[in-house]
Amino acid sequence: MKKYAFGVDIGGTTIKMGLFETDGTLLDTWEIPTRTQEDGKYILGDIAEAIGDKLQEKSISRLDVEGIGMGVPGPVGPDGTVFKCVNLGWDIFNVEYRMSSVTGFKVKAANDANVAALGEMWQGGGKGYQNIVMVTLGTGVGGGVIINGHILAGINGAAGEIGHLPMKDDETECCGCGKKGCLEQYASATGVVRMMNKYLQENQQDSILRSVEKITAKDVFDAAKEGDKAALAVVEQFGQILGKGLAGIACVVNPEAFVIGGGMAKAGEILMDAVRRSYRDYAFHAARETEFKEATLSNNAGIYGGVRLVLE
Repeated sequence: MKKYAFGVDIGGTTIKMGLFETDGTLLDTWEIPTRTQEDGKYILGDIAEAIGDKLQEKSISRLDVEGIGMGVPGPVGPDGTVFKCVNLGWDIFNVEYRMSSVTGFKVKAANDANVAALGEMWQGGGKGYQNIVMVTLGTGVGGGVIINGHILAGINGAAGEIGHLPMKDDETECCGCGKKGCLEQYASATGVVRMMNKYLQENQQDSILRSVEKITAKDVFDAAKEGDKAALAVVEQFGQILGKGLAGIACVVNPEAFVIGGGMAKAGEILMDAVRRSYRDYAFHAARETEFKEATLSNNAGIYGGVRLVLE
């Protein structure tokens, strides 16, 4: 094993990059803009240039670099083929082959949520486990599945899209994916706000949130911590739906732990308790004691996972 490796997390606005020693030690991080003009044709060249500059800055020989691991915001097949990345303007092509051609390094790529899950398993909240499901609670609900230390990608990289598990047949509003009743409509920050506003419209219960002009998910969890009954009811509804969804996932992959991350996870124990309680109500008996852990790598999970990916 060579001494160094690079982790790359490609986002729609910025590309986060990290220089690591291959034992998992993070040496440096930096960002470059994501140039999506002309169908994203500049992105790989910009990454290659940034890596070359970093090697020169640190006086590192190219011969000491194991390779580059990348998280891509879209489905990526096991052979490195990207099946369109709308946010980047990319169509279908083999990103590993093309990036390797540009840099001369070994390159591995996978969906960014899966790569973040790999990072959390390796050096984050899932450290010590080989089988985890990462759940990212933000504007949407993302996920990644790691089995025996490796990403479960599916046939075209769509495994782990847990936000689009069908949860409710009577939903009338559409999810961003075009379906109705997806997990994301209830378990995301957007979903919590939607449920809170709906609860206040349909119930006459007093709530400190009635005086808030534009409610956020943080407002809901903060109010629940203060004992606000309306907020507590919505937090319970959130936990009931997410816990039920995770119980279904556990019947399929039986992970050692669920690692919960994303901006909404900062709500802490009130969120974890609601989900854990519901999960144990719904879970198959053999999976009932699955651990729940908080993610710890924050925005660096993707670059850690990229390095772990290239070391496989």
